[in-house]
Amino acid sequence: MKQETLNFFEKVYKVAKQIPYGRVTSYGAIGNYLGAPRSARMVGYAMNGSVEKEVPAHRVVNKKGLLTGKHHFNGTNLMQQLLESEGVEVKNNQIQNLESVYWDPSKEL
Repeated sequence: MKQETLNFFEKVYKVAKQIPYGRVTSYGAIGNYLGAPRSARMVGYAMNGSVEKEVPAHRVVNKKGLLTGKHHFNGTNLMQQLLESEGVEVKNNQIQNLESVYWDPSKEL
């Protein structure tokens, strides 16, 4: 992988590690915070490789609150189980009351 991509991934991990317990953010919100609008897919690629880096990737969802990254977690419902253990309500692979648990790094950091 190119060095720029690795640096971007590390920046994504740094932001994701700051998402508070019981809150979620979106791929696009992280990209926007990093000054890279329209980079939601690249943020998703970073999340896919974050397992060994102790990043709470389960707290990153798509802009509609869908658990689009769930297939990258071991176990069929692990992403949902992790979120629910933090008090986040999930139904049909979608976060309920997204507005109340949404964390925007551009406003919070």
